Amino acid sequence: MSLPPARLRAVCGLALAAATLLTVPGCLTREPERAAAEPGAVPSPSAGRRAEGRTPDLTAAQAQDALITMADLGASWGPTQGAATWRDGLLKATTDMPECQQLMDALYTEELFGDAPGTHAVTALDDGDAGGQLRYQVATRGPAAVNRTLAWLNGLPQTCGRFTAKSQSAGELDVQVSEIELPQVGDARQGLRITLTGATTSEDDESSALTLEVAAARVGEDAIVVTNGTLGEVSEDATDQALELGTQRLTRIREQGRTQT
Repeated sequence: MSLPPARLRAVCGLALAAATLLTVPGCLTREPERAAAEPGAVPSPSAGRRAEGRTPDLTAAQAQDALITMADLGASWGPTQGAATWRDGLLKATTDMPECQQLMDALYTEELFGDAPGTHAVTALDDGDAGGQLRYQVATRGPAAVNRTLAWLNGLPQTCGRFTAKSQSAGELDVQVSEIELPQVGDARQGLRITLTGATTSEDDESSALTLEVAAARVGEDAIVVTNGTLGEVSEDATDQALELGTQRLTRIREQGRTQT
């Protein structure tokens, strides 16, 4: 039997006030369920972090400890003597293709992730025998950001496989981009070889060719980026060794950090 409206309201009020477990017909409410399904309802940032169980950023000391050293690459490698002479002459170049310009800018600044926040550490080494220069970077960027960069690198051999760029020092450059195979390290990885051929700034006026390898890998929340370049034949072993040893070192430092917390 249904109750009159006034009587029903009275019964509902008594049931709610007493917090009874009895179900009173006509007193059920759907407000909590509607709130949960509201399109604009977004979990708080702190709740999201708790749900994801995100690993803390590397500390500055951990990032420094995760860097490779000249001892990792062999006797010919030593501390850098400064920016290589070919950097301004060949990498500071422009092209009409926006995505290829993004590549040229990233190669020149050696910042594949742009000006993104997060802990990072960098070291640079010179190969005294071959005139090469290697730059090694460790950074905490988060899986999503690292994966976006890896996906972008993966598409460059198709979008920028070959294009023309212009530099103030070396004139017109023929730029070729191809994929390289990397050691199976980290959670994901991508490698490129970029060759830039153009007029040299030297007195003999011979053509010059810069070969530059770029290797990037995601290791959990962190990223490793290696750039290794020289005028001539680049040392592929140095690229692979830096990435492989660096990944092992970073993984070990992360594991030590977890045991200490």
